[in-house]
Amino acid sequence: CCAIERIYVHESKYDDFVKKAAEIARGYKLGDPTSDETNLGPVVNISSADKIRKQVRDAVKAGAKALVPEDAFPIAKDGTAYVAPQILVDVDHSMDVMKEETFGPVVGIMKVSSDEEALQLMNDSPYGLTASIWTNASENPESEEAFLKICDGLETGTVFLNRCDYLDPALAWTGVKNSGRGVSLSKFGE
Repeated sequence: CCAIERIYVHESKYDDFVKKAAEIARGYKLGDPTSDETNLGPVVNISSADKIRKQVRDAVKAGAKALVPEDAFPIAKDGTAYVAPQILVDVDHSMDVMKEETFGPVVGIMKVSSDEEALQLMNDSPYGLTASIWTNASENPESEEAFLKICDGLETGTVFLNRCDYLDPALAWTGVKNSGRGVSLSKFGE
């Protein structure tokens, strides 16, 4: 539910970020989740795997560029729950991979020129469970101010600074839009 679905990177950091992200994804070991060598297992079922593969194929047909060769993960075949990790660039919000929940090891990365553009794109979703903002806020007051401004404009239930997918039982976890209206965890959760 709170996995990273899409990434927006400022143009000054974009090329280095994409290079590193693709390098990390190419290094995953897809396989049996009970094996010590594996760090990426199957998705929940074959139907989900088919949906994920379709999002990737549709994005590529629409102009996205896939940065991770699927043949590097021979276990990831149609008809199985194993899905090769994928980094997609040259994506846009006309693509399902950037608008719908993927629930798999796939992420689209878009270049942005400003915080305002990133915020507009982040809010351009029917979902609003979590968001993660990465910045040097602890060393730079201007970055902290920018983080707080983005937080104020986000249409999401939970915002993380320099981390993601972290649940703390003491903190309320909630969503907005089609991500729900209730609260879990904390003294407010059910």
